[in-house]
Parts: sequence; C-alpha cells; structure tokens
Amino acid sequence: MVYIKPFKGIRPAKTLASQVACKPYDVINKQEARAIARDNNLSFLHVIKPEIDLPDTVNEYSPEVYRKGKDYLQQLINEGVFEQDKEDYLYVYAQTMDGRTQYGLMACAAASDYAEKKIKVHELTRPDKEEDRCNHIRYSNYHYEPVFFTYHANSEIDSMIADVVNLPAEYDFTADDNIRHTLWVIRDKKIIDRIVAVFKTIPCTYVADGHHRTAAAATVALERSKESGEGEHSFFLAVHFPDTQLKIFDYNRLVKDLNGLDKNKFIEKLKETFDIENKGTAEYKPNALHNFSMYIDGNWYSLTARPGTYNDNDPIGCLDVTVLSDHVFNRILGVDDLRKTKRIDFVGGIRGLGELKKRVDSGEMVAAFALYPVSMKQLTDIADTNNIMPPKTTWFEPKLRSGLVLHML
Repeated sequence: MVYIKPFKGIRPAKTLASQVACKPYDVINKQEARAIARDNNLSFLHVIKPEIDLPDTVNEYSPEVYRKGKDYLQQLINEGVFEQDKEDYLYVYAQTMDGRTQYGLMACAAASDYAEKKIKVHELTRPDKEEDRCNHIRYSNYHYEPVFFTYHANSEIDSMIADVVNLPAEYDFTADDNIRHTLWVIRDKKIIDRIVAVFKTIPCTYVADGHHRTAAAATVALERSKESGEGEHSFFLAVHFPDTQLKIFDYNRLVKDLNGLDKNKFIEKLKETFDIENKGTAEYKPNALHNFSMYIDGNWYSLTARPGTYNDNDPIGCLDVTVLSDHVFNRILGVDDLRKTKRIDFVGGIRGLGELKKRVDSGEMVAAFALYPVSMKQLTDIADTNNIMPPKTTWFEPKLRSGLVLHML
C-alpha cells in the first residue's frame, strides 16, 4: 500500500511559469547554469544552483551557498512571483518530447514509505551529494525539486488523469529544448480522494530518477519527526508516472586509454568474448540486448556478447552494463570500480552517437561504447529483488522542470 498526499502547492504566476521553470540541478554544470540564468532573474536556477551568483572561490557546499538559495527564493515569494494554493490539491504534469507524452501525478510521497521500502530504489547514493540536497531542504524549509517516480500502470488512475487533461491547463509552454510542459490542478475533492484511495491498492512505487533527492528528503523528514513528531515535513514532492508511458535511454561509456594495448591487440582480446563486425565509418547503434556498438580509430564495430558472458536469469547478470564492466573494463582494461575511476566517462544516449564520435575523434578519449537501453522490466526486477544497478545504467528523458510546484515543510 502506497500513501500519497495532496498538498498546498506554491506555484509561479501563470504568465511567469515558463521563465521560472528550469532543468534540474544535476543535469547542467555551474558554467552552463550561470549562462542560462544570467539574463533571467526569475530562473529557478538561482535557487537550486545558488553558487552561480557567488564568486567561484566559494565552496559549492558551504553554508553561504544554501543561505543564498533560501534568500533568493524568499525574494521571489516577496515579489509575488510565487503564490500558495489555498487548499490541498493534486497536480497532473505532462511532458511531450518527439511526439510522445507522459502524464505524471504530482503529489507528496510519504517518507515512511521510503523507510519501509514501499518506495523502491535501484541505485546507490553518494554521501556528499545526498548531504548537499539535505542542506538545501534544511536551510530553505522547502522541497523545490520533485523526484521522478514510476509505478505499475493502473487503468482507473489512467482514466481519471485522462479526464483531468481534457480540462484547461494551468501552464502550457514549450521550453528552449523543444520539450512541452503542461500542468493541471486537480481541485475536485472527490477525484482527489479517489486517486489517493486507488494508490493505496498499489503495492509500491519506484524511484526512476532522483535517488539523492529522495534519500535527502527522507533523512530530513526523520530529523524533523524526532524533533516535533509527524507533520507536513514527513512528506516530500514527487511526480508519479505509469511505467507504460516512460522511455529509458541508453547510458553510454567512453574510455581514456586501452591499458597499454594498441587497437589491434585490444580488438583481439575482445574477440575472446564477443563476435565482432567492422561496420566502417557509418554510425552503428546497438539493435538488441547483448549487442554493443564500439567506436575506435574512425570506425564503428558491432560487438555481440557470446552466450555464457551473461545470465538472463539474474537481474544484474543480464544487464549489458554488467557484461561490459566484467568482460571489457575489468578483464581487459583493469578498471574494477566505475564509481571511482577517472579513466571512464559516461554520456546519456539523448546526446546521440555523434557525441561519442566527437570526443574520440578529438583525442580526448580513445574509444566509445554504446549500449542497448535497459527496459522498465529490468529496472523494476532489480528493485523488487533488492539489487542495485551498476553506476550510470539508466537515463530518463525528458527531465522534470524545477520551480513549477514547490512543497513547504
């Protein structure tokens, strides 16, 4: 049983939403964020990445950074950019990319569900990043970036959301990356109560994207509950998407060196595990599970893992990131910890194969590997069996925009 809660959202004025909303904190670096927000005082990047408004000499994890974000948000509220809804509502947040639309239910999730593993995870978190997100919440007293959840689709919820999106939207704009963002407010208490009731029949939800934000929200909720018992701080902001509407993109790898091997010796070692075909200079994209694309020295190759190198009955052993890590990075290149190595870099598939080619051709990297995307079933199987995916396995797109709806603790 999963508990979701309506809440009094704090939202930008309708005419300002497109100027306020921004990409989440973890998909752009400080320099990119600074350039985007430089001529837009309303951009929510000033709140979620406040280091952009401070000198580069300031440590991004210092109290000064968190105070700056808090103060900027308060300034926007004081100027009337944000207002709070008068009643507890639910919200529908739709994103349209390349002709595909996904409809998410924005609601508060219960930190207790996370503690009881009714909200399931598939990634580990880094303590420094988790503490950073904790401090944003502690200083500001807000959840201002929703986490991206998924659940096994429910026909009644689908039907209720379909009725809502036939009504006029509160926000509807297309961002500069050509992704359309649309938001509806569910004010009808009967519909709200029924959605909450149906969610109680759903056994669990899954963190698709936002493991650090989820862990941070749960940590702060526990801290506040110890101080003052259960309350609004016991819940955090999430958008829940049915699994049937989501698309996982590939998450690809680049390597800086071949561990002392030349290209020919490297390929010979690969042939011990893979069937290899030279595809020439034309881009080659993996066409099935256990098929990989490699770009090296101006040519693309198809690599197909031989039986015995993977285990389709094992949630982790069937993953192509596991095959690549075990049989290429570890066995041939001597890389045994992808979380710590500086010899491997990761590129979301949304950037395309051209990004891999560019970075190899520039001499920055020596080879690139593109993978077939993980399926939603693989993700939920791993979470259901309490396993953890290897680093940088899934890339969800489009990303949730920050600053559209805030939750105050």
